[in-house]
This record gives sequence, structure tokens and C-alpha cells, in this order.
Amino acid sequence: MNGQAGSMWTTVIMFVAIIAIFYFLIIRPQKKRDKETKAMLDAMKKGDKIITIGGIHGTVVAVKDQSVVVKVDDNTRIEFTKSAVSTVVNKDAAKANPNKKKEEKAEAKEGAKAEVKEEAKTAEPDNSVEFKAPENKEDK
Repeated sequence: MNGQAGSMWTTVIMFVAIIAIFYFLIIRPQKKRDKETKAMLDAMKKGDKIITIGGIHGTVVAVKDQSVVVKVDDNTRIEFTKSAVSTVVNKDAAKANPNKKKEEKAEAKEGAKAEVKEEAKTAEPDNSVEFKAPENKEDK
């Protein structure tokens, strides 16, 4: 009977371990994302640039309880539910540093060049030799 009790405790411990893994890898990160999304939607205001889950880019014209009116062209306004907003583009950050994308691209290029140089230093020399077949004068 003692062997069965040990087996039962092992099973219980495994179930608890699986539940803990699910909590830390799935449930907790999802709750954190939901909380961040809710904060983003609550902080949305008139004049913010947004991107919807459908990929529509526009500027917020009015914020209602459950929906947002978005200006996508000079005379085109579309009303979306707040849950359809994927991203709020922070226009203050874009104004503060308009050359940010250029700087990021330049840093990426420099990083790539440094990696190539480092690979060239650490690469083993290629000692292979290529042989070419002799040409026949008769073929010409």
C-alpha cells in the first residue's frame, strides 16, 4: 500500500508542476498583455495616430465609451470599436526624434559591418584548390 501512496503523490506533484508551468508561460503573460492593451486604449485621445488590427492607419478624431472615430483621409471618417485598435503610435515621440529610423538603420549597418569583419578574422583560410580541365584545341 505504501507504493501506491508514493505513486499518488508523484502524480499530484506532476499535476501541480504542469499547472505552474501553464500559469507562468501562458496565463500570466497573457494577463500582462491584456492589462497593457487596456491601459493603451484608455489613454487614447484625440489626435493620436493609430493602426487597427485590419491594418488601417488613421488619426483619432473622437473617443467614445466603446468606440473610436478615426480620420483616414481628408473627408473619410470610420468608427471602430476600441478593441479593433492594434497600436497607438505616440506622436510625441515621433516629433521629439524624427530621425530615429535613420539612426536605427545606420546602427544596424554598422553592426552588420562589424560582424562581417569579426567573421573574417575568425574564419579559417580556404585552402581548397580548383582544377580546370584543359581545353581541347579540336573543340574550337
